[in-house]
Amino acid sequence: MTGDSEPGRVGLRYLAVAYRVRKVLDGHMVTSGLSLARSKVLRILDREGSLRQTALAQELGLAQRSVTQAVESLARDGLVERTPDPDDGRAKLVTMTAEGAAALATSTEAGEQLRQRIFGSLSQNQLAQLDKLLSAVDTAAADAITDP
Repeated sequence: MTGDSEPGRVGLRYLAVAYRVRKVLDGHMVTSGLSLARSKVLRILDREGSLRQTALAQELGLAQRSVTQAVESLARDGLVERTPDPDDGRAKLVTMTAEGAAALATSTEAGEQLRQRIFGSLSQNQLAQLDKLLSAVDTAAADAITDP
């Protein structure tokens, strides 16, 4: 297939646009205190409460070592605290602090404002079309994972 609808070209354009949106969003959120990655950790703790680092790694879909480094960084900044798990003294529970909750609220608001600015420039019809197209791409990607 050739022309404007060529899957390879459109796929690359999608990846480039998604990267740009993520980079702009991350940069905007960092100026308000948290990167996307750090806010994701705090969002999970906000939703789930205290978690073992292993459970946090599973929720994030990351290696235990990566989560340990992220948690240590957040703990140094006073956004989370690590305490021994009362059920297993070898394990650590990670809990968001009040400072972490405040940073998450600020970062979430900054991210929401920028998403509104970017996607608010689209009409309701365009948003509905984009949502439908993103669902189709997501389904195709999921199918590619399960049936390479």
